[in-house]
Amino acid sequence: MKKPLSEKIIEGFIHISAAMAIVSLVLIFVFIGKEALPMLTSHEVREEVTVTQMVLPQSPEPGEPKEFSWQPVSRVPKYSLMPLFVGTVKVTVVALLFAIPLSIMAALFTSEFAPSWVRESIKPVIELLAGIPSVVLGFFALIVMATYIQNWFNMDFRLNTLTAGIALGLAVIPIVYTVSEDALSAVPQSYREGALALGATPWQTAWRVVLPSAAPGIFAACVLGFGRAIGETMIVLMASGNAPVMDLSIGYPFRSLSATIAAELGEVVRGSGHYHVLFFIGVLLFIFTFLINFSGQLFVDRLKEKMAGTK
Repeated sequence: MKKPLSEKIIEGFIHISAAMAIVSLVLIFVFIGKEALPMLTSHEVREEVTVTQMVLPQSPEPGEPKEFSWQPVSRVPKYSLMPLFVGTVKVTVVALLFAIPLSIMAALFTSEFAPSWVRESIKPVIELLAGIPSVVLGFFALIVMATYIQNWFNMDFRLNTLTAGIALGLAVIPIVYTVSEDALSAVPQSYREGALALGATPWQTAWRVVLPSAAPGIFAACVLGFGRAIGETMIVLMASGNAPVMDLSIGYPFRSLSATIAAELGEVVRGSGHYHVLFFIGVLLFIFTFLINFSGQLFVDRLKEKMAGTK
Protein backbone atom coordinates (compact mmCIF):
# COMPACT_ATOMS: atom_id res chain seq x y z
CA MET A 1 0.00 0.00 0.00
CA LYS A 2 1.35 3.37 -1.03
CA LYS A 3 1.95 5.81 1.82
CA PRO A 4 0.18 9.17 1.71
CA LEU A 5 2.31 12.22 0.95
CA SER A 6 1.66 13.70 4.40
CA GLU A 7 2.98 10.55 6.08
CA LYS A 8 6.11 10.61 3.94
CA ILE A 9 6.71 14.26 4.85
CA ILE A 10 6.33 13.51 8.56
CA GLU A 11 8.69 10.52 8.36
CA GLY A 12 11.24 12.58 6.46
CA PHE A 13 11.04 15.37 9.03
CA ILE A 14 11.58 12.87 11.85
CA HIS A 15 14.58 11.32 10.09
CA ILE A 16 16.11 14.72 9.38
CA SER A 17 15.62 15.83 13.00
CA ALA A 18 17.23 12.65 14.32
CA ALA A 19 20.15 12.97 11.92
CA MET A 20 20.70 16.62 12.87
CA ALA A 21 20.71 15.74 16.58
CA ILE A 22 23.28 12.97 16.06
CA VAL A 23 25.48 15.11 13.82
CA SER A 24 25.36 18.00 16.30
CA LEU A 25 26.40 15.73 19.14
CA VAL A 26 29.27 14.31 17.09
CA LEU A 27 30.45 17.77 16.07
CA ILE A 28 30.41 18.97 19.69
CA PHE A 29 32.49 15.99 20.76
CA VAL A 30 34.90 16.50 17.83
CA PHE A 31 35.38 20.17 18.72
CA ILE A 32 36.01 19.42 22.41
CA GLY A 33 38.36 16.59 21.48
CA LYS A 34 40.25 18.81 19.03
CA GLU A 35 40.84 21.45 21.70
CA ALA A 36 41.98 18.81 24.21
CA LEU A 37 44.25 16.99 21.74
CA PRO A 38 47.28 19.30 22.24
CA MET A 39 47.59 17.76 25.70
CA LEU A 40 49.01 14.73 23.88
CA THR A 41 50.50 16.23 20.72
CA SER A 42 51.90 19.66 21.62
CA HIS A 43 55.37 19.71 23.21
CA GLU A 44 54.78 23.13 24.79
CA VAL A 45 51.53 22.05 26.42
CA ARG A 46 53.03 18.77 27.61
CA GLU A 47 55.87 20.67 29.26
CA GLU A 48 53.33 22.73 31.22
CA VAL A 49 50.84 19.96 31.93
CA THR A 50 51.43 16.22 32.10
CA VAL A 51 48.97 13.40 32.66
CA THR A 52 51.02 12.27 35.66
CA GLN A 53 50.65 15.70 37.16
CA MET A 54 46.88 15.36 36.96
CA VAL A 55 46.53 12.13 38.91
CA LEU A 56 49.52 12.04 41.30
CA PRO A 57 50.36 14.27 44.26
CA GLN A 58 52.49 17.25 43.32
CA SER A 59 55.51 18.75 45.06
CA PRO A 60 56.69 21.59 42.79
CA GLU A 61 58.98 23.27 45.33
CA PRO A 62 61.74 21.55 47.37
CA GLY A 63 60.64 20.88 50.92
CA GLU A 64 56.91 21.24 50.21
CA PRO A 65 54.68 18.27 51.10
CA LYS A 66 53.14 16.39 48.22
CA GLU A 67 49.46 17.15 47.75
CA PHE A 68 46.63 17.08 45.24
CA SER A 69 46.14 20.69 44.17
CA TRP A 70 44.17 22.55 41.51
CA GLN A 71 45.85 25.96 41.21
CA PRO A 72 46.12 26.69 37.48
CA VAL A 73 46.72 30.43 37.99
CA SER A 74 49.82 30.68 40.15
CA ARG A 75 53.59 31.04 39.91
CA VAL A 76 53.83 27.25 39.75
CA PRO A 77 50.59 26.01 38.12
CA LYS A 78 49.10 22.85 39.57
CA TYR A 79 46.61 20.82 37.56
CA SER A 80 45.65 17.86 39.72
CA LEU A 81 42.17 16.63 38.77
CA MET A 82 41.77 14.46 41.86
CA PRO A 83 40.11 17.16 44.04
CA LEU A 84 37.68 17.91 41.21
CA PHE A 85 36.92 14.25 40.64
CA VAL A 86 36.38 13.59 44.36
CA GLY A 87 34.11 16.62 44.63
CA THR A 88 32.07 15.49 41.63
CA VAL A 89 31.62 11.99 43.03
CA LYS A 90 30.73 13.31 46.49
CA VAL A 91 27.97 15.64 45.36
CA THR A 92 26.59 13.08 42.90
CA VAL A 93 26.36 10.40 45.60
CA VAL A 94 24.67 12.79 48.05
CA ALA A 95 22.19 13.92 45.40
CA LEU A 96 21.29 10.35 44.39
CA LEU A 97 20.96 9.17 48.00
CA PHE A 98 18.58 12.05 48.61
CA ALA A 99 16.60 11.95 45.35
CA ILE A 100 16.26 8.29 44.37
CA PRO A 101 14.45 6.92 47.47
CA LEU A 102 12.08 9.89 47.53
CA SER A 103 11.40 9.65 43.81
CA ILE A 104 10.75 5.90 43.77
CA MET A 105 8.55 5.96 46.89
CA ALA A 106 6.59 8.91 45.49
CA ALA A 107 6.16 7.10 42.18
CA LEU A 108 5.04 3.93 43.98
CA PHE A 109 2.49 5.87 46.04
CA THR A 110 1.21 7.72 42.99
CA SER A 111 0.75 4.63 40.84
CA GLU A 112 -0.51 2.18 43.48
CA PHE A 113 -2.19 3.95 46.39
CA ALA A 114 -3.15 7.50 45.49
CA PRO A 115 -6.75 8.24 44.43
CA SER A 116 -7.13 9.34 40.84
CA TRP A 117 -7.66 13.00 41.75
CA VAL A 118 -4.50 12.98 43.87
CA ARG A 119 -2.54 11.31 41.07
CA GLU A 120 -3.72 13.89 38.57
CA SER A 121 -2.55 16.66 40.91
CA ILE A 122 0.75 15.29 42.20
CA LYS A 123 2.28 14.10 38.95
CA PRO A 124 2.03 17.41 37.04
CA VAL A 125 3.33 19.34 40.07
CA ILE A 126 6.42 17.12 40.42
CA GLU A 127 7.05 17.14 36.69
CA LEU A 128 6.79 20.94 36.81
CA LEU A 129 9.95 20.96 38.96
CA ALA A 130 11.89 19.88 35.87
CA GLY A 131 11.07 23.24 34.32
CA ILE A 132 12.67 25.25 37.13
CA PRO A 133 15.97 26.72 35.89
CA SER A 134 19.08 25.36 37.55
CA VAL A 135 20.18 28.86 38.49
CA VAL A 136 16.98 29.32 40.51
CA LEU A 137 17.62 26.12 42.47
CA GLY A 138 21.22 27.21 42.99
CA PHE A 139 20.12 30.63 44.22
CA PHE A 140 17.61 29.00 46.60
CA ALA A 141 20.34 26.73 47.96
CA LEU A 142 22.77 29.63 48.33
CA ILE A 143 20.40 32.01 50.10
CA VAL A 144 17.97 29.76 52.01
CA MET A 145 19.07 26.13 52.28
CA ALA A 146 22.70 26.80 53.19
CA THR A 147 21.81 28.66 56.39
CA TYR A 148 19.30 26.09 57.62
CA ILE A 149 21.53 23.10 56.86
CA GLN A 150 24.51 24.73 58.58
CA ASN A 151 22.42 25.39 61.70
CA TRP A 152 20.69 22.00 61.78
CA PHE A 153 23.89 19.96 61.35
CA ASN A 154 26.20 22.42 63.15
CA MET A 155 28.62 22.62 60.22
CA ASP A 156 31.65 24.87 60.04
CA PHE A 157 31.08 25.86 56.41
CA ARG A 158 27.88 27.37 55.09
CA LEU A 159 28.42 26.12 51.52
CA ASN A 160 29.31 22.45 51.49
CA THR A 161 28.69 19.12 49.81
CA LEU A 162 25.49 18.39 51.72
CA THR A 163 23.86 21.68 50.71
CA ALA A 164 24.84 21.31 47.07
CA GLY A 165 23.84 17.62 47.04
CA ILE A 166 20.34 18.27 48.38
CA ALA A 167 19.82 21.13 45.93
CA LEU A 168 21.09 18.92 43.13
CA GLY A 169 18.72 16.18 44.31
CA LEU A 170 15.78 18.56 43.78
CA ALA A 171 16.78 18.74 40.12
CA VAL A 172 17.10 14.95 39.85
CA ILE A 173 13.75 14.10 41.50
CA PRO A 174 11.46 15.01 38.55
CA ILE A 175 13.44 12.86 36.10
CA VAL A 176 13.58 9.77 38.31
CA TYR A 177 9.97 10.18 39.44
CA THR A 178 8.51 10.56 35.95
CA VAL A 179 10.30 7.57 34.43
CA SER A 180 9.69 5.40 37.52
CA GLU A 181 6.00 6.24 37.63
CA ASP A 182 5.62 5.39 33.96
CA ALA A 183 7.42 2.07 34.52
CA LEU A 184 5.19 1.20 37.49
CA SER A 185 2.03 2.15 35.61
CA ALA A 186 3.09 -0.08 32.71
CA VAL A 187 3.04 -3.23 34.90
CA PRO A 188 0.04 -5.33 33.74
CA GLN A 189 -3.02 -5.11 35.97
CA SER A 190 -3.23 -8.91 35.96
CA TYR A 191 -0.10 -9.01 38.15
CA ARG A 192 -1.85 -6.99 40.82
CA GLU A 193 -5.07 -8.96 40.58
CA GLY A 194 -3.21 -12.27 40.81
CA ALA A 195 -1.29 -11.18 43.92
CA LEU A 196 -4.45 -9.90 45.63
CA ALA A 197 -6.29 -13.10 44.74
CA LEU A 198 -3.53 -15.10 46.50
CA GLY A 199 -4.13 -13.13 49.69
CA ALA A 200 -1.43 -10.46 49.47
CA THR A 201 -2.18 -7.04 50.92
CA PRO A 202 -2.05 -3.98 48.66
CA TRP A 203 1.31 -3.02 50.20
CA GLN A 204 2.74 -6.51 49.69
CA THR A 205 1.50 -6.45 46.11
CA ALA A 206 3.13 -3.10 45.44
CA TRP A 207 6.42 -3.97 47.16
CA ARG A 208 6.90 -7.61 46.11
CA VAL A 209 5.14 -7.77 42.75
CA VAL A 210 4.78 -4.39 41.07
CA LEU A 211 8.11 -2.88 42.12
CA PRO A 212 10.27 -5.87 40.99
CA SER A 213 8.32 -6.06 37.73
CA ALA A 214 9.13 -2.43 37.00
CA ALA A 215 12.79 -2.81 38.02
CA PRO A 216 14.26 -2.30 34.49
CA GLY A 217 12.41 0.98 34.05
CA ILE A 218 13.28 2.15 37.55
CA PHE A 219 16.95 1.36 37.04
CA ALA A 220 16.87 3.28 33.76
CA ALA A 221 15.38 6.22 35.67
CA CYS A 222 18.26 6.06 38.16
CA VAL A 223 20.79 6.08 35.32
CA LEU A 224 19.13 9.16 33.81
CA GLY A 225 19.19 10.81 37.22
CA PHE A 226 22.88 10.01 37.57
CA GLY A 227 23.59 11.59 34.19
CA ARG A 228 21.74 14.75 35.21
CA ALA A 229 23.54 14.93 38.55
CA ILE A 230 27.08 14.44 37.26
CA GLY A 231 26.67 16.99 34.47
CA GLU A 232 24.85 19.72 36.41
CA THR A 233 26.77 22.99 36.60
CA MET A 234 24.92 26.02 37.96
CA ILE A 235 23.59 24.44 41.15
CA VAL A 236 27.01 23.08 42.05
CA LEU A 237 28.75 26.30 41.03
CA MET A 238 26.55 28.41 43.33
CA ALA A 239 26.15 26.11 46.35
CA SER A 240 29.47 24.26 46.62
CA GLY A 241 31.81 26.93 47.93
CA ASN A 242 34.10 26.33 44.91
CA ALA A 243 37.09 25.15 46.90
CA PRO A 244 39.11 22.37 45.22
CA VAL A 245 39.76 20.63 48.52
CA MET A 246 40.77 16.97 48.63
CA ASP A 247 38.46 15.92 51.47
CA LEU A 248 35.82 13.18 51.70
CA SER A 249 33.68 14.96 54.32
CA ILE A 250 30.29 16.19 53.15
CA GLY A 251 30.62 19.19 55.44
CA TYR A 252 33.46 20.78 53.44
CA PRO A 253 33.32 22.95 50.31
CA PHE A 254 34.38 21.33 47.06
CA ARG A 255 34.76 21.95 43.34
CA SER A 256 33.29 19.71 40.63
CA LEU A 257 34.54 19.06 37.12
CA SER A 258 31.65 20.79 35.37
CA ALA A 259 31.73 23.80 37.72
CA THR A 260 35.46 24.20 37.03
CA ILE A 261 34.81 24.51 33.31
CA ALA A 262 32.02 27.05 33.85
CA ALA A 263 34.01 29.14 36.32
CA GLU A 264 37.33 29.30 34.47
CA LEU A 265 36.79 28.87 30.73
CA GLY A 266 35.53 32.44 30.23
CA GLU A 267 38.78 34.00 31.49
CA VAL A 268 41.42 31.48 30.45
CA VAL A 269 44.08 32.39 27.90
CA ARG A 270 43.29 30.65 24.62
CA GLY A 271 45.92 28.09 23.66
CA SER A 272 47.47 27.88 27.13
CA GLY A 273 47.91 24.67 29.07
CA HIS A 274 45.07 25.72 31.37
CA TYR A 275 42.80 26.17 28.33
CA HIS A 276 43.51 22.68 26.99
CA VAL A 277 43.13 21.10 30.43
CA LEU A 278 39.60 22.52 30.72
CA PHE A 279 38.67 20.94 27.40
CA PHE A 280 40.29 17.71 28.54
CA ILE A 281 37.96 17.80 31.56
CA GLY A 282 35.06 18.14 29.13
CA VAL A 283 36.24 15.04 27.27
CA LEU A 284 36.44 13.13 30.55
CA LEU A 285 32.86 14.12 31.41
CA PHE A 286 31.69 12.99 27.96
CA ILE A 287 33.43 9.63 28.26
CA PHE A 288 32.41 9.02 31.85
CA THR A 289 28.75 9.82 31.18
CA PHE A 290 28.75 7.66 28.05
CA LEU A 291 30.24 4.70 29.88
CA ILE A 292 27.73 4.98 32.73
CA ASN A 293 24.76 5.24 30.36
CA PHE A 294 26.05 2.40 28.17
CA SER A 295 26.67 0.14 31.18
CA GLY A 296 23.25 1.00 32.56
CA GLN A 297 21.58 0.14 29.25
CA LEU A 298 23.38 -3.21 29.13
CA PHE A 299 22.27 -3.97 32.69
CA VAL A 300 18.66 -3.02 31.89
CA ASP A 301 18.67 -5.27 28.81
CA ARG A 302 20.06 -8.20 30.82
CA LEU A 303 17.50 -7.57 33.55
CA LYS A 304 14.67 -7.57 31.00
CA GLU A 305 15.92 -10.83 29.50
CA LYS A 306 16.19 -12.42 32.94
CA MET A 307 12.68 -11.36 33.91
CA ALA A 308 11.33 -12.57 30.56
CA GLY A 309 12.95 -15.97 31.15
CA THR A 310 15.08 -15.90 28.01
CA LYS A 311 18.29 -16.24 30.07
